[in-house]
Amino acid sequence: MNSKNLIQIKQFCLYHEIENTFITELHNYGLVKIIFLEEDEYLQPEQLPAVEKMIRLHYDLKINLEGIDVIANLLDKIEALQQNLTVTQNKLRLYEQHQIE
Repeated sequence: MNSKNLIQIKQFCLYHEIENTFITELHNYGLVKIIFLEEDEYLQPEQLPAVEKMIRLHYDLKINLEGIDVIANLLDKIEALQQNLTVTQNKLRLYEQHQIE
């Protein structure tokens, strides 16, 4: 895998002024995926919004990792439910349009 599009964890942590161990702990909880390449650790760019949200939860709101894990799982479920609701609403609209015709 090419590290060109990946975010180096060391640099990310320096930028956000956090410890590298925080990202490792998120990884241990299954909240982020760390990519190991050439003795270095990276994050995928699409993970950044979620990781930055977890940083704010932990450092600004003082929520521990167990709490972050629960919050992340609940947010994932809410997103899945919202997607399901959108699909269901679209099907209902299609059904209603066929009933009118």
